[in-house]
Amino acid sequence: MSPEAALGADLAKRLRVRPGSKVKLASIDPAETHGHDKEGAAATLQASHDRLESLQERLWAGKGGALLIVLQGIDTAGKDGTLRHVMTAFNPQGCSVIGFGVPTEEELAHDYLWRIHRHTPGRGTIAIFNRSHYEDVLVVRVHDLVPAEVWRRRYDQINAFEAQLIASGTTILKFFLWISPDEQRERLQARIDAPDKRWKFERGDIDERKHWDDYRRAYEAALSRCSTDPAPWYVIPSDRKWFRNLAVAEILVDTMEKMDLTYPPADDDIASIVVE
Repeated sequence: MSPEAALGADLAKRLRVRPGSKVKLASIDPAETHGHDKEGAAATLQASHDRLESLQERLWAGKGGALLIVLQGIDTAGKDGTLRHVMTAFNPQGCSVIGFGVPTEEELAHDYLWRIHRHTPGRGTIAIFNRSHYEDVLVVRVHDLVPAEVWRRRYDQINAFEAQLIASGTTILKFFLWISPDEQRERLQARIDAPDKRWKFERGDIDERKHWDDYRRAYEAALSRCSTDPAPWYVIPSDRKWFRNLAVAEILVDTMEKMDLTYPPADDDIASIVVE
């Protein structure tokens, strides 16, 4: 096991939502760093990048399964930042990033998982979901977009959907980026104050902030109901961006090393070829 994987295994154990447990986000400090410090984080993150680059090459070459990474979090939690600082380790040739916003008319004409399933990764590839199928038990619940009896059934449906993907060879990693209300307020204000960041601000972000407690309860239910042994949730304390990046990268390394990725075997006589 590489040093990065060992660190990742420790963080995975600490941050994993134990299947069957009842999550209370108020008991999780979003500024917690689990003994790590900012000074050493940059070097550790670079080492993880190097390891992830190698692991993805083996995944792509050997077609040894697929990897689905789910990023969820309330507005400003750092989904885009995680993509920039962690997922850039992956070669875009074998990695896709899909952002799920408000469903289109075509998507609404199908079941809610239709738009998700068509973007799941094929063998040898990685797919990263910026928001995901969990929106249909989050924003849908908070804003009463469907009856309660409809979204309550979706937890079991989502678990069955993920189990199907896993049975077909897909490894699933789900990260919930957890920030405090004060941190969100500061990040929203920073977007307003910086002219080159104002494009990221939407007035609706202020309205959504008023539903903080509703979203917290919705996330607690999703994390509790849908963290399973084969597809666990990880709650990533994300007030400190450097720790968020470190934790996600290390858990990724730990997970991918356990996928036992190998290069495909070459022809037996290839070593004797001389290129002239």
